[in-house]
This record gives sequence, C-alpha cells and structure tokens, in this order.
Amino acid sequence: MSEPSRFDRGHTDDLMSFLAASPSPYHAVTNAAERLEKAGFRQVAETDAWDTEAAGSAAGSGGKYVLRGGAIVAWYVPEGAPAHTPFHIIGAHTDSPNLRVKPRPDSGAHGWRQVAVEVYGGPLLNSWLDRDLGLAGRLVLHDGSAVLVNVDRPLLRVPQLAIHLDRTVTSEGLKLDKQRHLQPVWGLGDDVPEGDLIAFLEQEAGLAAGSVAGWDLMVHPVEPPAYLGRERELVAGPRMDNLLSVHAGAAALAATAASGGPLTRIPVLAAFDHEENGSQSDTGADGPLLGSVLERSVFARGGSYEDRARAFAGTVCLSSDTGHAVHPNYAERHDPTHHPRVNGGPILKVNVNNRYATDGSGRAVFAAACEQANVPFQTFVSNNSMPCGTTIGPITAARHGIRTVDIGTAILSMHSARELCGADDPFLLANALTAFLAG
Repeated sequence: MSEPSRFDRGHTDDLMSFLAASPSPYHAVTNAAERLEKAGFRQVAETDAWDTEAAGSAAGSGGKYVLRGGAIVAWYVPEGAPAHTPFHIIGAHTDSPNLRVKPRPDSGAHGWRQVAVEVYGGPLLNSWLDRDLGLAGRLVLHDGSAVLVNVDRPLLRVPQLAIHLDRTVTSEGLKLDKQRHLQPVWGLGDDVPEGDLIAFLEQEAGLAAGSVAGWDLMVHPVEPPAYLGRERELVAGPRMDNLLSVHAGAAALAATAASGGPLTRIPVLAAFDHEENGSQSDTGADGPLLGSVLERSVFARGGSYEDRARAFAGTVCLSSDTGHAVHPNYAERHDPTHHPRVNGGPILKVNVNNRYATDGSGRAVFAAACEQANVPFQTFVSNNSMPCGTTIGPITAARHGIRTVDIGTAILSMHSARELCGADDPFLLANALTAFLAG
C-alpha cells in the first residue's frame, strides 16, 4: 500500500475546480483574475494613462493586472519600491491542444449534422475519439466586446470507425486524417442551415439573434477532473498542460501579496496564450505584452530608461510548464539517469541546445526557492535519441534579455484530452513558486 499524502489537498481540490471552470484560455484568465481580485488586485486598462495622477493608475503600490484576450499579466508593487526594482516573474500559458471551430462551422453529410473544426497545436488525436464534448470560448459582438460562452454538457462527439469496417487497425495501428476523421457530430438532419451553430450559441449565452460578429470557439471534454488510485494519490483531468501552472502561479502571487512581508522584488504572473503553436501573437510570449507592462510599470513610477535597464538586468523568470514523468510502459524513451516521478516535487528542465532556458545560475535560483519552501525537486533532461520539446522560456529570455529558468510538474499523457498528475505535486509547485516570488 502506498503512503498516504502528507499534504492538505485543499490546493489540489481548488485546482480541479479551476480546470473544470476553464475550458478555454478566455475562461482561464477570467478565473485567475477572480482569484486575484479576492486577494485585493484590481484590473487596469492598457488604454488608460499609467501615471501617478491618472485615475485607475497602475503606478502606485498594490496588486494590479491586465487582461488581453486569453492572456493575463498581474503584478504586485510593494510600498515604496524604487523604479529600478527588479521583477520575479512566473511565466505560464493558458492554451492547450484541442479542436477549434472553423469560420464556417455548419457542415454535415448523410443525415448527420456536424461542426467543422481545425486542429489546434499538437493534440493526441485518438484521445478525442468517442468522448462526450462540450463547446466553449468567446463570442465577439458587433461593437467589439466579447461574451464568454460555455456549453458544459454532452453536445458533440467524434465517433470512431468500428473495427468491423477497418480490420487493419489491429495490425497497422490507428491512422487518422485530420481533415476527414475529426469532425464531430452534434445532431441529425439533411438540411444544414448556414449560421445554425452560432444561432444556437447566441441562445445559450442569452444574446439576441444576429448579435455575434465573430468567435473563438473550441471543444472540450465534459468529464470533470477526478482523484484516481488506491490512495487517491493521482489526479486525472483536462488542460493540466498548462493550467496547472497558471493556477499555481495565481495562488503564489496572491499569497505573496497577502503575506505582508518585505519584498525586494516585484512579483509577477504572466500567463500567455498560443504557446502550443509558437507564441507568435499579441497575447503570446513572443509578443510585446509582458515587456510593455513591465516597462510601463517602471516609467509610471517615475523611472527612466536607465531604471528600466537596471530592473530588467536583475529580473528572473521561472517558466513553469508541465514535463514528462517516467512512463512505466515506455521507460526506454526517457534518459536512463533522469526519471522524474509524480509526487516527487517540481522538475527543473534542462537542455543544452536551449530548447529550455535553464543554465547553472538558473538552477541555483530554483534550488534556493525549493530549499526555502522545504520542497524537493527533480531534474528532467531528454533522451539524446528523442527530440526535445520547448516552452516559453527561451522566447522570454531572448525577447526581454532576462534570466529565465524552465521548471514544471511531471505528468503522464501530455497533450491528451485528459492528462494525469500526482495529487501532491500542484501543492508542492505552488509552495516553490511562492518562495521564489518572495525573493
């Protein structure tokens, strides 16, 4: 029998609620903002003036945040912090691989009504088959405002072909064509009227017919997160890559702001969209959002370009994303001397070809935070024979010239519609992030 958990599961319970309530990046940043609001943070608009005299100023002390699409940047300025105060940043991303609705979504054939979808990122396609799916995202109105929508009940399904009609599947494996085989069904009928899906969603969102001008919609599995295992030592759920880090970062930032302790760094949470397809967007890590917010914070507090340069030179970012736990059925795919285990604490991710941004000095920063938090940590490096993934870490380091360290939580089934982590690891990660933000 495995050893029962030594930790309070309250953090993991809240993570599961966060995952269930965040079927899209837009829902994720809204839910993160709500948690920060409860900790005293307030939203500031990018279109407002950020100076000490302006109403709604982001210049003064306290917690602030900016929302843009599926991204959030939040920060806490200690009382009396000089303009050249460095930042301690937690970086994460809000998007996950999935199926997203096309501009002309209404389709169907042979008496079936279907929704036309496009593959986003690199999902494990088979994990989306024969699964009850909902539909969520944002509806953009004619005035440019957006309304969140979440049909969180069985609505769609991608039906797999019966084995009787594909006898080669047992000998040659499942082969899916992204265009032909992944279009979900959601009803019956030979007539597929144009605008049917959006009209349905307008009703679901309580909007007047014809009020929607655009949309960013995606499907999601409706099965809720759940504890798993004999001792409930595991958690199965969707979008852990990378909402687990977004949730931990929001919890760490709120706890740091509420601690009342002296801070020599300005703690920051930067959760970006579009990491799964390269980060090149106005809300991605390769866009200007983080640099703009940090610079405006410096200048709004009376700082000069010299203060900005000093602040960035002393800044450190922990790029927190999920990583690979050793798989019991495929252990040979891992590096033989690096086998991260679930519930073994967060992982430090290293790649000498800069697919991860960690170097020796970064390791020291993370090791000190884990020691301060009394949290064990592990190290991940890829098998030399296997291509290494990447994160927002190298992008953040190169774009802003700030020291960046890649870390995360070890999971199984990464990029599946439903992933698996240890039930204690989210709590351990949040504690390490809190210690890092406290400096």
